[in-house]
Amino acid sequence: MPFGRGSEEDGAVCNLYSNTRAVDAIRQLFAGLRLENAAGNLEPGRFYPDQLAPVIRHGADGFELARARWGMPSPPSVLKTARDPGVTNVRNTASPHWRRWLGPSHRCLVPLTAFAEPLGAGRGNQWFTSAEGAPLFFAGIQVRGWTSVRKVKDGETTDDLFAFLTCPPNAEVAAVHPKAMPVILTAPEEWEAWMTQPFELAVHLQRPLPDGALSLVESPV
Repeated sequence: MPFGRGSEEDGAVCNLYSNTRAVDAIRQLFAGLRLENAAGNLEPGRFYPDQLAPVIRHGADGFELARARWGMPSPPSVLKTARDPGVTNVRNTASPHWRRWLGPSHRCLVPLTAFAEPLGAGRGNQWFTSAEGAPLFFAGIQVRGWTSVRKVKDGETTDDLFAFLTCPPNAEVAAVHPKAMPVILTAPEEWEAWMTQPFELAVHLQRPLPDGALSLVESPV
């Protein structure tokens, strides 16, 4: 499915990740900034498409940690029925469909400790995490209060949605998935730039991690 569970170009790019970082640990990473918690307790776990997951987004007064459903609205041209399963990762930021959500008010950071790429039919997944234990955040975009049919049995629902950007892979990911990897930010100055800069400046963050920045690991959670 070129749209929906994967990105519009990259196929099944990172449709599974995990987060074990608790709220207090996330707050410590943003020391000196106002970070309201609207997500409640964060239990360690895995996240799949269309599930609720924690994101950091702009709140009424500073940033807020909230929960949103994984999968941004699909371009209408690719939908064959009223159901829209959502797009989990976004590569083509020049597309008119995505441009409306590229401003700072629609950006988010998605906390993770590891992400998975599929090895192929029947072979499971390869997991990746920071080689040096650095905190990891996907560079995400989000929209609030979007009404659509995610599941036929539920009919129309109104949800806060998110997805994250992808880019060419670094060496570690390319050995498993040669087309793309998620855009991952590891430094406070990157987090701030993604959340505040105009897109013509922030777009330079849509690039792979340096080679050697990731370790291949067994299933983390």
